[in-house]
Amino acid sequence: MNDVKTVAAQDELPALCERVRGAPRVGLDTEFHNERSYTARLMVVQLAFEDGIVLVDPLAVGDLSPLLRALCATTVVGHALSSDLKIFADKYDLVPQRVFDCQVAASFLGYGISISLADLVRELCGVRLKKSQTVSDWSARPLTTNQIEYLVGDVAHLLDMHDTLTLKLRGAGRFEWALEECALLAGAERYRTDERRLYMRISGANRMSRRELGVLYEVALLRDRLARERDLPVKYVLPDDVLAGLATLRPKRPEDLAQLRRLDGGTRRALAERILEAVARGECMPEDRLPEKPARALGSARETLVALMSIVVGEIARSNEIPASLLVPRAVLERVAREIPADRERLERALGLSEWRTTLVVEALWRLLSGQTTLRIEGYADGEPRITAR
Repeated sequence: MNDVKTVAAQDELPALCERVRGAPRVGLDTEFHNERSYTARLMVVQLAFEDGIVLVDPLAVGDLSPLLRALCATTVVGHALSSDLKIFADKYDLVPQRVFDCQVAASFLGYGISISLADLVRELCGVRLKKSQTVSDWSARPLTTNQIEYLVGDVAHLLDMHDTLTLKLRGAGRFEWALEECALLAGAERYRTDERRLYMRISGANRMSRRELGVLYEVALLRDRLARERDLPVKYVLPDDVLAGLATLRPKRPEDLAQLRRLDGGTRRALAERILEAVARGECMPEDRLPEKPARALGSARETLVALMSIVVGEIARSNEIPASLLVPRAVLERVAREIPADRERLERALGLSEWRTTLVVEALWRLLSGQTTLRIEGYADGEPRITAR
């Protein structure tokens, strides 16, 4: 595919948007920097059409919301799309609604859950991509010849892979499974920060009282808002251990903040008022609104239950050539171990799985949990051990 164009001005965007809206599908990839900002900073957008490739320069074009709205009118094909879509959700609160993720689709065909673009292109298209620019500075202008070659390579084979994977999935009877999984990527709410759970990310939260968690909740919320305002990583605003210290110290006066040695003088002077206000909100939070304590460790008996369920899920996944973590995440099995559903219907509700997953695993898990199934190791003496459920 030799037809490569560049869009590097706002007045060039309408024609590109019209081209996108008129295309039945468009390949998509992005390059971004996220080391020193709250949200990733978009540097390049690559689009693949049936008849060519377009490289969009966000630094020159500026507002890309018209392009994003155009992408919502077609099917977007990509590889490991969630990081690309998160940028759009963060900046524009909008993501394309019809997406096909080649990495997700490949996971239903025995390629594993995290196969790289280079490996999948080699497997499906017989082409070796040059990946020499993976740590390139995408903010530099003009882009070098090697950078452009890399950018083109990242989208040049997406539409061909879409065709090949679709055929393979239909042949395996799993096309609808893959589409259902890809559809989960298309909601902007998926990429929004859940402010109610920010406090749970702080080490030591499970050892705090609920009142201390109320303070931790408020200072974690403050940090996130400050980081967003300043477009900085949260750790550059207030480190995790400072948040934990604020929750246990529960300072009431500016001078109390000096007890936290990791809270430097400049930060104390700049943020003392807002920090103390956040602490006060946590102190005044009504008892019935205090955050719940993070879940405690399961304990040995329920950990064993999770392990046994994992074996069954793993065998189902192996026999269907799909990753076990794609079939049922461990967190879901832990929820079952905590709740101990009393019948099959309650187990199905506790699992909360999509239709295709429910079809594969619910009956097998219920037979295990209700004592109808025995796990056996076979083939050990032959050096080919496998676990079977009977």
